Amino acid sequence: MTAAIDAAASADPRRYVVTGGPSSGKDDLIAAIRTAGVPCMEDEPGREIYRKHRERLGRHLRREDRHAYSLEVLEAFIAEYTGHKHGIRFYNRGIPDGYGWDAFFGLGPTPQLEHASRVYRYDVIFVLDPLDTFEDPDDIVWAKDREIRRVHELIVQGYYDAGYEPVFVAPDSAQARFDFICANLRLPKPGRGVRSG
Repeated sequence: MTAAIDAAASADPRRYVVTGGPSSGKDDLIAAIRTAGVPCMEDEPGREIYRKHRERLGRHLRREDRHAYSLEVLEAFIAEYTGHKHGIRFYNRGIPDGYGWDAFFGLGPTPQLEHASRVYRYDVIFVLDPLDTFEDPDDIVWAKDREIRRVHELIVQGYYDAGYEPVFVAPDSAQARFDFICANLRLPKPGRGVRSG
């Protein structure tokens, strides 16, 4: 794996998104990718931006707060995308996730989101099917089964609407999921704890 990553480091950028609704095991998979030494976006920008907005407002975001929040998240994703110039990189969600989150709150996509989704294209989208546990109590959506399923479906639809054909990753351990992703991308099977990223 290390040799493959190093060999790609000077090549054109390859961008792979890991996404899914809440309770999909995304955080554990991102940690496994980083542990294998693969370049990876560590934190999902939306979470920290959400917390900042929530602290300023003194409450959870409502529908009327979503426009400013969504545009700030979009700016963060564009900066992350454009900052990557060479080699392989995994992303903790991607620009078209905005379609799903906005739709969940009854909002249509902004012109800025539609423009960014056309201009900034990823190579492969990996959608993690939901697990049975809820990951982060501070997440944007609360731990209600029907909401988790709805957000997941809307995120998937957003990627289809943006012109992608996602690859679905079945529920499993983070390492097994990463092995599946590497096989899909024809990357060598990752070593276990070889180096940290």
